[in-house]
Amino acid sequence: MKYIYKTMIYALMAVALSGALVAPQRLAAAPVPEAERIPVDLRRTTLVVRDIERSLPLYRDGLGLKVIYDQLIGGGPQPDGSTRPPTVRLVLLRANDDFIGVLGLMQRLNLEQTPPPPEFRRAGPGGLILVFNIQDLEQRFARIEATPFVTVAEQPRRIDYPAAGGGSIPVLFSAVWDADGNFIELNRLLGTPAGR
Repeated sequence: MKYIYKTMIYALMAVALSGALVAPQRLAAAPVPEAERIPVDLRRTTLVVRDIERSLPLYRDGLGLKVIYDQLIGGGPQPDGSTRPPTVRLVLLRANDDFIGVLGLMQRLNLEQTPPPPEFRRAGPGGLILVFNIQDLEQRFARIEATPFVTVAEQPRRIDYPAAGGGSIPVLFSAVWDADGNFIELNRLLGTPAGR
């Protein structure tokens, strides 16, 4: 019942913030025109995490990304006949494209010291911000909020960003921290995105 109540609240917030009920806008990724292409693609972002089992619930279950790779790396037989244990676990997840925009989670398995606990604060210099566009943000946010090891930074609210040619880009904005303190924006575009 609590889940249904929260979902209804988020839906009503979206209506109030946008001024009218706006159906989720379907924005499809597409290559830029041939004349503007460069010989470089941003293939993947990989987060080095403390514990993949704590990181996966947000990305796989809360956001719904599909695991396309999950392997232990760096282990194997040694010349003396012993077996070296793996040094890394790497998990790759995708949303709607299996070549660009893939998210990697990498855990180093042979650390000599326990990493310090995560800090839940806004990204500063040297930090990062992951941005996800989520068409069903009003419905999905309650599930993300209830995901283990997720800390909510901001509930969904409307923000108007300045558009390059004048006017504004309305966005239903929300944010969370993942298990490692990475700042994640979870947005639903209510208008035309930047660069279009």
